[in-house]
Amino acid sequence: MLNKPEMVLIDVDGTLVDSVPDLAFCVDELMRRLGRPPHGEAKVRDWVGNGVERLCRRALVGQLDGEPPEEDFAKAYPMFLELYAENTSKRSTLYPGIREGLDYLQSAGYLLGCVTNKAERFTKPLLQDLGIYDAFGIVISGDTLPVKKPDPRPLLHAAEHFSVRADQSLMLGDSKSDVTAARAAGFQIVCMSYGYNHGEDIRIYEPDLVIDSMVELRTHLDYPKH
Repeated sequence: MLNKPEMVLIDVDGTLVDSVPDLAFCVDELMRRLGRPPHGEAKVRDWVGNGVERLCRRALVGQLDGEPPEEDFAKAYPMFLELYAENTSKRSTLYPGIREGLDYLQSAGYLLGCVTNKAERFTKPLLQDLGIYDAFGIVISGDTLPVKKPDPRPLLHAAEHFSVRADQSLMLGDSKSDVTAARAAGFQIVCMSYGYNHGEDIRIYEPDLVIDSMVELRTHLDYPKH
């Protein structure tokens, strides 16, 4: 059983939002502009989760690890940013149960924050377009601080913002990066069974709980606080 927290922080890509359709469109359009074959959505699904710069580099080398020539990246990255600015939320959707889950957390009085590695210029429009931006008391993007997940400091920054201790805090995510950040910060960590973890089952990283829908949080949190 989870300890009942005061604050719940939630990741974006792969937790709240299936953003791969937009990202895959941008990757494949980038490849087309560079005169290269497209990668397709299935490959891109395994590459997301570390910010768009990393995704662009992966697209250029065609795999999860490795670095493209810097001149290739210098040419491609501005093109990718332009594409994603125009296609941040055209194809992206909330996962089933997200609205209901957020409604429950808000009605139960939890302090809610959003912590993502996605840059602010993409995070804010995406959350606004999907109608959930106002659910959060703080939104920490990948460029809000000098560091991002798996560094624990974005999580601790949110705790400080709300004047909440780490042992009163819960992170909801979908990746190894979320688990690593939460453990280092001293937070509880719940992961979604879906989401983006580079093709690995998130259970191998031993979060405190794995759920299939955010609606399930009610079952695990809705009990008298001791």
